[in-house]
Amino acid sequence: DLTTAVRTISSSVNRAGILDVLGHAGATNVQGEDQKKLDVLANDLILQSMEPTGHVAGMASEEMDAPYAIAPDYPKGKYLLVFDPLDGSSNIEVNISVGTIFSVLKAPEPGVDPDPESFLQAGAEQVAAGYAIYGSSTMLVYTAGTGVHSFTLDPYLGEFLLTDRDLRIPDETHEY
Repeated sequence: DLTTAVRTISSSVNRAGILDVLGHAGATNVQGEDQKKLDVLANDLILQSMEPTGHVAGMASEEMDAPYAIAPDYPKGKYLLVFDPLDGSSNIEVNISVGTIFSVLKAPEPGVDPDPESFLQAGAEQVAAGYAIYGSSTMLVYTAGTGVHSFTLDPYLGEFLLTDRDLRIPDETHEY
């Protein structure tokens, strides 16, 4: 379900000037950074994509002061989603790649509104994690603990295709 939001964010990033979503949104995020219009749009797209699915009990984002509570008319799932909807958004106006970063955690009590502390879990407790990068192509890099895999969005099909399996940092390299 998250890839639905990623595809829409990708399209919005590619059409930012046309959609009039460049520039400041007039607010700051929890980190004290000026929010960009695209930050707010990307955040809303992820919330709208994930909230009705029944997979998440709650969500937390860099763009929100507090965790997002799932509406009472939607089922609450057994996971928590933590994300930065558009990391590097200040790069948009100079056409440098930006991305979405996410982590999936187990909800302490599935189906119940989580406390803010529920989102403060060790990285080793993650169920899945990854990022999407929006550039000359849109890539999704993802792990659920059994290897890291890369998928590239085929804009003609509107689907992510597996392009690299079991990614690893080389034993010897000059760059990371």
